[in-house]
Amino acid sequence: MKRWISYPRSEGKASRQAHADFPEGAYEREAGREGFFGPATHFYHSHPPTGWSEFEGPLRPHAYDTNKFEHDGVGPWKAKPLLHNAHCRIRFWATSKAMDHLMRNGDGDELLFIHEGSGDFYCDFGHMRYRDGDYIVIPRSTMWRIEPADATSMMMIEATGSAYQLPEKGLVGPHAIFDPAMLDVPEINDEFKAQQDEKTWCVTVKKREQFSKITFPFNPLDAMGWKGDSLVARINWRDIRPLMSHRYHLPPSAHTTFVAGRFVVCTFCPRPIESDPGALKVPFFHSNDDYDEFLFYHRGEFFSRDNIHPGMTTFHPAGFIHGPHPKAYEKGQKFARKETDEVAVMVDARDPLDIAEEAEAIEWKDYVNSWGGGKKTSE
Repeated sequence: MKRWISYPRSEGKASRQAHADFPEGAYEREAGREGFFGPATHFYHSHPPTGWSEFEGPLRPHAYDTNKFEHDGVGPWKAKPLLHNAHCRIRFWATSKAMDHLMRNGDGDELLFIHEGSGDFYCDFGHMRYRDGDYIVIPRSTMWRIEPADATSMMMIEATGSAYQLPEKGLVGPHAIFDPAMLDVPEINDEFKAQQDEKTWCVTVKKREQFSKITFPFNPLDAMGWKGDSLVARINWRDIRPLMSHRYHLPPSAHTTFVAGRFVVCTFCPRPIESDPGALKVPFFHSNDDYDEFLFYHRGEFFSRDNIHPGMTTFHPAGFIHGPHPKAYEKGQKFARKETDEVAVMVDARDPLDIAEEAEAIEWKDYVNSWGGGKKTSE
């Protein structure tokens, strides 16, 4: 356990409670360590912290529109890479065709988030159906394939060299956010048995970013049964019951869905907006100096962003001060909305993420200027 130097102090005009009851005309900015779990200082500024007039250099924020990807092939190894580091690989894949082979990832657990579509998922453990909004956790080296019933697109998040686990839920207990009993697992059912045959099947295996092809004179998804607790699991965002407080805007870490070795995956679901008159009602300005932040926007109206539509992603490098766009902040100040309807997936990575060339081709270059302004509250 780290022994941070702790000496809380206050200077000038400041709020005693973070994210609430700001001094008149002030904008709050949080400078924190270790994501949202370490020590933090809150500054109170007379101008929006994102009110730059120009921004140059590699720290600038990025936005990508995955709707602009052109896909080919029927296998997930054809997925388009977006971001990666030694511990995490984020890709986007779309297909409308049934896979004619099996895949197996030997580099780490795989997490699928189904953005659009529905169909059948087959793996070592059996069969289950999938739909939009599903997370599917696939343990390392599990064989699997999909048969889309309609066009399917998904985010694929590899936990390179590690495994997905559930977060520690602390004071709220193990059944908060979602009860582990809500996790569905594949079944050895009639659909699974019906796909077992004696035809030639190939398995493509990825290990150390190299590919091997293994051919069988039968379908290797031929399990008669299994027992254990290392298995494929599914949960839909509709089954998540987000933590909330009517008097305090909770940090993104309160919405953690899965944790891996060097990153976390969070889910932002529809919820009531804070109703206390003094409480901040949109995400607070912050720099999150130790984590890179990636967001995928799945559906709804994104209450902290302008000009963002489903299928878009944003990437905020660690140390880049960010927060709500001006129009969203103004709406929050007026309490113009009573609840959110957005669904988004966030990856917070402890190590810097590199941008893939494929992502650069679908970038919204003007995203860095979408905050704009710099005006004082009184103007």
